[in-house]
Amino acid sequence: MTLFIQARRALIGAALAAPLLLAGCSSTPTDQFYTLSGGAATVVPPAAASAPLFFEMRPVTIPAQVRRPQLMVAGEAGKIELMEHHRWAGPLADEITTGLSLAIAAELGGVDVYRNPAPAGSTLYRIGANIQRFESKEGGYALIDAVWNVRKVDGGSVQTCRSVFQENVRPGYEALVAGHRAALARLAAAISAGVRSQVAGGALACVTNP
Repeated sequence: MTLFIQARRALIGAALAAPLLLAGCSSTPTDQFYTLSGGAATVVPPAAASAPLFFEMRPVTIPAQVRRPQLMVAGEAGKIELMEHHRWAGPLADEITTGLSLAIAAELGGVDVYRNPAPAGSTLYRIGANIQRFESKEGGYALIDAVWNVRKVDGGSVQTCRSVFQENVRPGYEALVAGHRAALARLAAAISAGVRSQVAGGALACVTNP
């Protein structure tokens, strides 16, 4: 009889514990993935009488602190928090490079021919960027601080500038990523203005707030 009572109690305990275990499993966070590129195409076609503009968007460099798949978010007292379940869709340097390439092509109506041959006789502009700060504060701001350069490949002068763009963001990681996309678009606009100044043959001035 004692063994029967003990077995019955064990079965009852297991039955009571099962819903709790299931609830624990169902509350496991789901990984969220974000990108800095994509969306509706906004390519500006070049003027019919002009030749297409060709450029090379070189791979960007980024700080070591953010070379991780997870979003790195500023905390208190100089701390940086790793958001395990909020991740970039690809390596962050690639995300930034692709985002800049697409945005600059849209701004200029141009073609990024990096790793592809440019047509014979065409003028080619080479673009590089060193991201010195890529800061994220959930519910606060998204900041991109970059030193970038534009050079006409056939021996033109090098234009080197620094741009810092900060976007205030609402709470939530979707809003934080949207802030970074907006800051990246402003950086692309500044670089595009640099390319235009070289195309026009004017003074190589840095645009600080496009």
